[in-house]
Amino acid sequence: MPHIIFIEENGMEKKAPAELGQTILEVALANDVNMEGACGGNMACATCHLVVMSKWYDTLPKPSDDESDMLELASGLTRTSRLGCQIKVTEELDGLILSLPKRFAS
Repeated sequence: MPHIIFIEENGMEKKAPAELGQTILEVALANDVNMEGACGGNMACATCHLVVMSKWYDTLPKPSDDESDMLELASGLTRTSRLGCQIKVTEELDGLILSLPKRFAS
């Protein structure tokens, strides 16, 4: 079972078990990570915005044009920003490290 590592605002790491095919948003919600996902994962908001650690960013599929457009609405946008609802867990993502933008972390 893959694990995803979330870096919270306080710098603490939360290692969360993930099922293959789940989205990062689903993993976060199932493991009490403070990520909103107001649209329910339908890519209609940017509340599941997260920052992918640089060494992992190129491992992910490129964001779609729709995701890139939605990311423009996100607060604290970075070069490695992604929407958690658009990243599906694969074996290759075991150990993926993500940080939560300050406005979403507690």
